[in-house]
Amino acid sequence: MAAPASAPSAAPRGRSRTAPPRLRAPRRPRSRTRPRRSVLLTVLTGLVLLYSLVPLFWLAVNATKTQEGLLGSFGLWFAGDFALFDNIAQTLTYDDGVFVRWLLNTLLYVVLGAGGATFLAVLGGYALAKFDFPGRRAVFAVVIGAVAVPGTALAVPTFLMFSEMGLTNTPWAVIVPSLISPFGLYLMWVFATEAVPTELMEAARIDGASELHTFFRVSLPLLSPGIVTVLLFTMVATWNNYFLPLIMIKDPDWYPLTLGLNAWSAQAQSAGGEAVFHLVVTGSLLTIVPLIAAFLLLQRYWRSGLAAGGVKD
Repeated sequence: MAAPASAPSAAPRGRSRTAPPRLRAPRRPRSRTRPRRSVLLTVLTGLVLLYSLVPLFWLAVNATKTQEGLLGSFGLWFAGDFALFDNIAQTLTYDDGVFVRWLLNTLLYVVLGAGGATFLAVLGGYALAKFDFPGRRAVFAVVIGAVAVPGTALAVPTFLMFSEMGLTNTPWAVIVPSLISPFGLYLMWVFATEAVPTELMEAARIDGASELHTFFRVSLPLLSPGIVTVLLFTMVATWNNYFLPLIMIKDPDWYPLTLGLNAWSAQAQSAGGEAVFHLVVTGSLLTIVPLIAAFLLLQRYWRSGLAAGGVKD
């Protein structure tokens, strides 16, 4: 008699006879809709860029020309001769090297004036942002009012006051007014309010740090982007300052670059004066080089530290 067919062997323990469930594939995030490009905005941006770069291009091109080439060639292209290095040498040595003296004067005004204005703006903005004291609202109103007043409106009263003090025709007549920067103070006030958390200051005080130590070791590193911004604003304003030195200084030995180059440009209109327009153009090019270098060197401080000061709640 034939043996019955053997029953299928039982499945081993721990193994399921059913297939494992299939995992759902993760959904791909929907691609965000790209912002629609505005042709009008692109055209306006291009026009602003062109408006900003054409004067710089004109200055760089014409600084390579001689006096004859500057007056007899197209302004937006090079002449037959390339005289940039000769023009630079003549600019630095013309009239016994007075351009170098004007450059040193401008550096003096920037270091003491713009540097002092930045330092005072940092101290004042930090105090107004992080300390409560009587008269704080009045100080805020004064600062806002000072920002709205143009500097030319205060030129004549400033000149009369400095004339009574005997400070006109001296470097202090340019340095002292440059120490006051209402816009820089307001900018540091706003920046310090958000950049320096009150919790960090309280933690430093609990650890026994003094207010001076808290400012220099805790708050000042967080304020570096704002400090650099105010420094660049005040530096550019002092470097390009023309009207204040014009009414305060009569001695050419204390001229900044702005007044000195204007004197070179105006001497062609005087009787027996020598036309040195190629040196004026070359001197103007040399004048903007330190500003461009300062922006390129300090721009990294704007990107770094912008997220500093975030405190987890």
